[in-house]
Amino acid sequence: MTIRHQVVLRVGFADIMLKFYALLLGCILFCPTVVTAEYENCRLAIDIGHDRQAAGARSARGKPEWDFNVQLATLLYNAALSNHMQAILINPNGSKVQLLDRPRIAQEAKATLLVSIHHDSAQPQYLLPWEWKGTSHLYSDRFRGYGLFVSGKNVYLDESIQVASDMADGLLRNGHHPSLHHAEPIRGENRPLLDPLRGIYQFDDLVVLKNAEMPAVLLEAGIIINREQELEVSDPDFQHKVVDVIITAAKWHCQRLDSR
Repeated sequence: MTIRHQVVLRVGFADIMLKFYALLLGCILFCPTVVTAEYENCRLAIDIGHDRQAAGARSARGKPEWDFNVQLATLLYNAALSNHMQAILINPNGSKVQLLDRPRIAQEAKATLLVSIHHDSAQPQYLLPWEWKGTSHLYSDRFRGYGLFVSGKNVYLDESIQVASDMADGLLRNGHHPSLHHAEPIRGENRPLLDPLRGIYQFDDLVVLKNAEMPAVLLEAGIIINREQELEVSDPDFQHKVVDVIITAAKWHCQRLDSR
């Protein structure tokens, strides 16, 4: 075989592989999801808390909350599709999406359940300075754990509480524990605890939850201002366990819809 023929073959093979990967990427992004009959009447809307510009809390090592949120929410979205469920991911690009627009997007997508993904912090009086990799940051190791929020102004409060309870039970079985610091009677907190054992709060004026036309739950997956828990929530094993819990709760929600 001549050098010229070898070059032609290599170029041809490279062209074929480029087309193959382009087709594969296109299918990942645009091919329809195969939805099983048991999930055809329900759809999960996953709201990524905050955005790139208003990125939420800062972690103990200076990482914006949105980075944690988008990673966990994307894993959840992919897991929903892998489980043959219908799902929508709200604001995956991190653009400026107003809070009122998020439940509207879920409603337009005909979602039957909305889960808003967040990561938690603590009040300013609990923050202390420290240095990490030569840079000054704030931290608080006083609190750790998850939190679940529902709104009493959501028209599907009972189902919201049921989904939150199912999520909490799964988290507890995995060895996770709630943080109750949002119930502390101080400015910026003092949230009513509906279920202290499960870490479920009622926060009526959370805009995304109260305006949702479907059951809605906000999850604070962990407290990223806590130096140890920041590392914990970044661990893939932790993330996959949290995702599995949410998927299981969403499946039970779908079963309740079918039984009506």
